[in-house]
Amino acid sequence: MMRILFGLVLALLVAYPPLFDIALSGTTKAASYPPLLAFAVGVILWPGLARRVKRWVK
Repeated sequence: MMRILFGLVLALLVAYPPLFDIALSGTTKAASYPPLLAFAVGVILWPGLARRVKRWVK
């Protein structure tokens, strides 16, 4: 499912070039805002950390 969504987004960016500029500027702005980066890292890493802690408790 994620591969299909990624492929659709990539195809849309290639088919409609101005969208690429919008995505690039949004990514640049997001990367320069530390709280947003911390939130994104937390969202990405949370499932793995939660599983690891659950194994410790057992």
